[in-house]
Amino acid sequence: MVVASSLLWARLFTPSRSRWFRLAVSARRSHTSDISNSSVDHLSSGLERYKHLQKYFCRRLKAAYFRFSDIPDTSVVCGCHHVYFFEGDGIYRMDTRQSELEPEQVLNLGQVSRGDENTVLENEERKQRVQWTIQRIRLSPQEKHLAASLKPNHREEPRCVVLRLGKRNSPNLEFPHTIVTVDSVYSFEWATDDVLFYTTLENLRCRKVFRLDLTSHTNRITSVYEETHPDVFVEVALSRDRQILSINCSSRTSSEVLLVDTATSHLEPFLVQSRQPDLLYHVEHWKRGLIILANTGPGQEYEVVHAPISEPNMVSWVPLFAPSPGTAVKDMDVVGDQCVLVARTPANELVLIVVPLTHPEEAYTLNFPSWACAINAYKPALGDQPSVLKFLISSPVHPPVPYCLYTEDRLLLPATDGGSFPENQENFHTTRLEACSKDGTLVPVTLLHVNPLESLRQVPLLVHVYGAYGREPNMEFSPVNRFLLEQGWALAYCHIRGGGERGLYWQRQAQVEGKPKTVEDLRACLEHLFSLGVSCPSLVALTACSAGAVPVGTLCNRHPHMIRAVTLTAPFLDVLGTMEDPDLPLTLEDREEWGDPVGNPEHRLAIASYCPLHNITPQNYPSMLLTAYSGDARVPLAGVVRYAEQLKKAITTHSTINPKSEHEQAPNIVLNIQPGANHFGPDNFELMLEEEALKLSFLYTELGLDPPQLPRKRRR
Repeated sequence: MVVASSLLWARLFTPSRSRWFRLAVSARRSHTSDISNSSVDHLSSGLERYKHLQKYFCRRLKAAYFRFSDIPDTSVVCGCHHVYFFEGDGIYRMDTRQSELEPEQVLNLGQVSRGDENTVLENEERKQRVQWTIQRIRLSPQEKHLAASLKPNHREEPRCVVLRLGKRNSPNLEFPHTIVTVDSVYSFEWATDDVLFYTTLENLRCRKVFRLDLTSHTNRITSVYEETHPDVFVEVALSRDRQILSINCSSRTSSEVLLVDTATSHLEPFLVQSRQPDLLYHVEHWKRGLIILANTGPGQEYEVVHAPISEPNMVSWVPLFAPSPGTAVKDMDVVGDQCVLVARTPANELVLIVVPLTHPEEAYTLNFPSWACAINAYKPALGDQPSVLKFLISSPVHPPVPYCLYTEDRLLLPATDGGSFPENQENFHTTRLEACSKDGTLVPVTLLHVNPLESLRQVPLLVHVYGAYGREPNMEFSPVNRFLLEQGWALAYCHIRGGGERGLYWQRQAQVEGKPKTVEDLRACLEHLFSLGVSCPSLVALTACSAGAVPVGTLCNRHPHMIRAVTLTAPFLDVLGTMEDPDLPLTLEDREEWGDPVGNPEHRLAIASYCPLHNITPQNYPSMLLTAYSGDARVPLAGVVRYAEQLKKAITTHSTINPKSEHEQAPNIVLNIQPGANHFGPDNFELMLEEEALKLSFLYTELGLDPPQLPRKRRR
């Protein structure tokens, strides 16, 4: 879908995961500094107390993941005659015309790693060889070529491998045949069977677009476009009908799009609308015209406009549809003669809004099951029906369910046997609430639970937080979340300002000097849950990753009594120090989100008022598990270490001045540093299990919970 594609900037990398697991899609940070081994050893020493339970939870979680190993996902790619899919050792395909044949391997990851065999990642506990993960694949229009991006675990920059596809057992061609390999490729799309456009990633920035021309004699790479603005990220995307390739140049607050008409022979890009302050727009193609989603609607929210492809600039934009106030557009696609919008209602429910492009006044809304929290669209197959949209819906505890939108019949149906609606597994409850923040703003909360609302007082509660960059917390299905709910936990997702749950204004409210609103919203959400009888502070844990650590860390500084434990992954904790350093790769663009403490004294005061690292004070903090990655280019490892050190010092000072009463539990601050450069956690399944199991072991220990009992086997 067009918006999801256009907003995957460097800070929001979302690598494709295997069917086994999908982790959070949030973003962040880069920093380097020297840290002493003694500091790391001291802060990591507390990990031993969780090791026994960690092994136990590893076994339980492995069973949970394998239980859902056959759930559908959107990584499958359909060509003209083959279906392509990922497995652990590479890419395979099946011939849809001869289903009895075994899958044939198209790409072997072992071949890709040639030249990297001797590269080893090291830390104190383990040596880890370079591993490659498939991120995405793209097929050329007639399935002549395949391009795949592969990410190593020791650096950010992916590698793109281009293959010439042929028939099985072709006598004249080794199959598969690697044509070219290009390093540091981020996004890529086929304009024709022999022309690939791609962008390159350098120091977490995409600024350049190249064109690869494949012929029988030579492979030629030429430069197409180079962005000069330091805060702009560039990517390429293909329209659903494959007729238009777009070069999307996006900053946090503005857009500029160039298009390439794939039907022309020269394939030269042309501009849609030049950059303007605070103008965001995303482009799709329809019948030699353009359907544009632009924030030119009431309140600078998104609306749908139309423009002829011959005169695409803003002067020619004709409004077609604007959603009702309070409805937030999350994504757009053009399916046949319909514009399909994924939106959230004022009640925070996920819906589809279908706008007939020939009669936009007849727009209508289609509802999902009440538990639906996330939607992932399938990339259209080369031979797909133009009027059908296929996608998956899920929730943190509901496995993905395939759905189809039949636009000609105005039907939204589950793509299951018999077309019946699947049962709401285990009757899990999805309760949508609103908490009143300090300034009177109502903040959405999604609560997932098994027991009725009035029976949750003594239930452990895990609260998920993000609130930055206009991004929502990841609410796709996770076997870990499902396991917790089945063990009697409740899960809460606090949709605090800074995210995008209620539209663009929801993000704008908590930018720069408005950032303190995120912690006010988070506090209000917790207080509202407590007032409803949901859990209590001694049974509450917060979890966040990346920029989500900012409101969590701030709350711990201001109201540590509200929570018992915290798990933070790749946490962004030194906002002030990072925004002061313009040499870091993401600082300049991030100043639109956090502010400029160097050039604006008011911004500096605002950041200094909430920055987690710079507001630590002697008191009894919640226990914390901080997970960081030694090669993470986004989050400053040194900043995480300093945060943990200062936190331990503050706790020690507090206990010295105010000796603990016999009823006060001493907090544990533990730093878990892992090797690798993946900001989103390990790509290796076993390592991911260890990490998730450690978090569960930490939570159960710090909340004083008995580990769940293994189900008893029945005697025959």
